[in-house]
Amino acid sequence: MASQTMPLPELVSPDDHVQAPAHIWQERLPQRWREAGPRVERLRGRAHLGTGDIRFVEDAEGHWADVWHYDDKLIPLVRVAAASGYDRSEIDGRPVTFDDMHPACHQRDARLEAMDVAGVAASVCYPNMFVRFCGQTFSLAEDKDLALACIRAYNDFIAEEWCAGSDGRLVPMGIVPLWDPSLAVAEAERLAALDFRSITFSEAPHLLGLPSIFSGHWDRLFATCEEAQLVLSLHIGTGGFPMLAPDGSGAVPNVMASFNAGYTLTDWLFSGRLEMFPALQVVLAESQLAWVPYVLSRADFVWSEMRGKGFTDIANDTMPSSPSEIFRRNITCTFFRDPVGLTLLDHIGVDNVMYEVDFPHTDSSWPTAHATAAEMTAHLDPADAARIVAGTARRLFRIETP
Repeated sequence: MASQTMPLPELVSPDDHVQAPAHIWQERLPQRWREAGPRVERLRGRAHLGTGDIRFVEDAEGHWADVWHYDDKLIPLVRVAAASGYDRSEIDGRPVTFDDMHPACHQRDARLEAMDVAGVAASVCYPNMFVRFCGQTFSLAEDKDLALACIRAYNDFIAEEWCAGSDGRLVPMGIVPLWDPSLAVAEAERLAALDFRSITFSEAPHLLGLPSIFSGHWDRLFATCEEAQLVLSLHIGTGGFPMLAPDGSGAVPNVMASFNAGYTLTDWLFSGRLEMFPALQVVLAESQLAWVPYVLSRADFVWSEMRGKGFTDIANDTMPSSPSEIFRRNITCTFFRDPVGLTLLDHIGVDNVMYEVDFPHTDSSWPTAHATAAEMTAHLDPADAARIVAGTARRLFRIETP
């Protein structure tokens, strides 16, 4: 591949995060639900980090923290989810306050300024750790009426406060109620009418106690997303980490999280859903790249050589396209640091790869995102590099900013 001879365009990041500010539910929920709705209190204590399921214990010897009260849980803000602006040596699992984090974590104008610093033209923002990446905090909550109101309030905040006034640079991504497919469809339709470009979904709903994508349970939602051109965005960690030892090192999920995406990709390739909904676009966020060629190669072999009822259950009428054909038509992976994967683009597909900034998490390349992307893609043809860092994201999420 040719080295770049022209400047890299400004980035379009398909995976950043917005930290929900403290006021959302106390201002946006109907009055009757505000007392039980999410609220923030400043307390002193310690955070206990699970695999996304963060809890807080009060302790006079601990750190001051802003702590969410919701669903009989105490859920603190934590530095690992608001790491931008800190040296890596300062990043740990301590609880923090809003005052401790970069204002761009939760303030729109500050985020736009931070994007300017890093050479980012546009950004698609998942929720952060309180809401969780596909809204698990609400979808798994006890009071479903309150949870639905909370989901709608969050989505309205995204439309009316976070993205409004950004000139299209902040791209609206919403969450839907996962406990009821009819409610999920209704919210997806509402979001499409509000010009949202994506909804989040679990990488492994069966691990959240919900039906799998094989079940048919979600087909109406997938059909709605296909028709409305809503990208179905699946972030790592939205199905848990079932292989982790409970007493293992925290280094393990930081290395192995992307391998969850291998199971997710294989589920989608063999689920039949992308034959039923051939225009549906699925993004595997924070998946990285280097493992993809093996999965596609093995999946194509199984598809072509290992058919049979009760064995692989592959049949021509339900899966006429090869897994690699389905992947190239329907699925896009994102990465923030994968030099090995970038040498394997001929086996992945340039148009199935997007570079992400991941602001404000620990792996984020902010504030040097543009320079980092330019360095990583310097060996590529300029047109290919431009698609990876901006063009494909613009196409998928229908972004029209300059």
